[in-house]
Amino acid sequence: MYNKLQYISQGKTIEQQLYNIHQALDAGCDWIQMRFKNQTAKDSFALAEAVKFLCEEYLANFIVNDNLYLAQQIAADGVHLGLSDMKIDEARAILGSTKIIGGTANTFEDIVNHTKNGCDYIGLGPFRFTNTKEKLSPILGLSGYFEILEKLKKNKIEIPVYAIGGITLKDLNPLIETGIHGIAVSGIITKSDEKELLIQQLNEKLYANVIV
Repeated sequence: MYNKLQYISQGKTIEQQLYNIHQALDAGCDWIQMRFKNQTAKDSFALAEAVKFLCEEYLANFIVNDNLYLAQQIAADGVHLGLSDMKIDEARAILGSTKIIGGTANTFEDIVNHTKNGCDYIGLGPFRFTNTKEKLSPILGLSGYFEILEKLKKNKIEIPVYAIGGITLKDLNPLIETGIHGIAVSGIITKSDEKELLIQQLNEKLYANVIV
């Protein structure tokens, strides 16, 4: 089953990105989603190549955000597609069945469509306002997650759902109660002075009720 904690990378330059990703891996994060927006193809490739090498070293999953062809080119573990990116079924046709494809969702209908089209996991959000993303979908809050996950249960739709968008450690227990599989976070890890402790605390909560 997929790891429950995803780190979405931050940094305006290759150096900042690599520093932040390396720090997250070093602190125990084992799923990296590389998010490097509005960059040249050359810089994106250079970063992806370096991140792939790092993730292999740390035995971590490596997913590329938005850029399917880059994910294919460097043989990443998969790609995460936003609502305005390439369609999931098109991506599946290109990447094949062995790669991981994640999709962003804001509504129950988004999840239904993604699941039908062969998506592997859902990034559902935003939970609250976040500066990380420029074009923010309507904020869901705790009640939004409860409502959507309840509908998934009723309709017997099973797919790992990750909460995303400004999540803090305090939010975790109530969020887990909604039935999410995990969380995708960015700023909370990037800005932390005690990354190892934070990741340990997040994982402890996320895996608390998991029977190994």
